[in-house]
Amino acid sequence: MKYEWIDSYLLAKAGISKNLQTEWNWIRYVIDGKMCVAVCLDEQDNPYYITLKLRPENGMDLQEQHKDIIPGYYMNKKHWNSIKVNGSISDQLLKDMLDEAYELVLSSFSKKRQLEILSL
Repeated sequence: MKYEWIDSYLLAKAGISKNLQTEWNWIRYVIDGKMCVAVCLDEQDNPYYITLKLRPENGMDLQEQHKDIIPGYYMNKKHWNSIKVNGSISDQLLKDMLDEAYELVLSSFSKKRQLEILSL
């Protein structure tokens, strides 16, 4: 996988933990049990997609601009997007997308819970 840094980047964010969704063979990055990013693994446990949540309008724009960003693999196509792990997406663009996914999920919690998560 081209983006070897993704694990340390996401786990450095307040409140993020990861787990393996065995039914799908996905490594999920979650905040309080709510997924914001997943690394989809094949039968040999090799990553093939990074799936993340984006604002619908941003996801559609990115899909139009980049052939390596597609509607969410096995997810709601309006809110989720998948990135080919060996594609041409720059590290900076992927970091921006990961930040947006984190912020979207974090903002779904109450203000009180957001402050608790950010203080972890």
